[in-house]
Amino acid sequence: MKDGRLRVVDVAATAGISTQQVRNYLDEGVLPPVERTPSGYRVFTVAHVRALAVLRRMAEGHGWARTREVMLAVHRGDLAAALTALDAGHAELDRERTEIRRVLGAFETVVVSPPVVVPAPRRGARIGEVADLVGVRTSQLRLWEERGLLRPAREPGTSYRLYDAAELRAAQVVALLRRGGYPFEIVTAVLDEMRTSGRPQRVHAELARREQDLHRRSLRRLRASATLYDYLAEIGLAGSGLPG
Repeated sequence: MKDGRLRVVDVAATAGISTQQVRNYLDEGVLPPVERTPSGYRVFTVAHVRALAVLRRMAEGHGWARTREVMLAVHRGDLAAALTALDAGHAELDRERTEIRRVLGAFETVVVSPPVVVPAPRRGARIGEVADLVGVRTSQLRLWEERGLLRPAREPGTSYRLYDAAELRAAQVVALLRRGGYPFEIVTAVLDEMRTSGRPQRVHAELARREQDLHRRSLRRLRASATLYDYLAEIGLAGSGLPG
């Protein structure tokens, strides 16, 4: 380093990336602009090292697409745009957390108060039989089928709907959750998970694991946002244009 100047190789070494990647970041605008020497060489400083560290921490917490959006806004001095993008990222996690909790609640209903499992006839149960077993009208079963919740087979020759044991179970789960007031999107999520993962207890455990993973992602995002705030303060953008 000479007179506070750094070579691109020095900047790259601080993050363990290639010099070309540093140039790419610079060309994209996610690093601060550089001055050039009379001969055209880029002049890097410790400010670029700091920005690069922030960039990579942001990418860890927010992903590259949103990080790029935020850092572009920061380096053009548009605090409002940067904050808008940042808030959108945190809101996404909130929506995901709410969805997981709602589905977990639905599974609690299925696990704690499971429907009575009635074996389907060997040939499969017809729609009227299923309606009687589940306690709904046949029109309700048809509606659930239209929404993709149920997938009965068709009897060869007559095309009558036939529900095997799995579809009868699905019909019972749908009826239980709808009586509990769960919207169709939650019912769909529960059925998809059950068809993929098997028993409700296993699915419940998997959703709980996803919730814990979401907590970890939220903490990484929070850490990244805190790093960004410090950077905004360093470059004089924190509070820019705001009262007080």
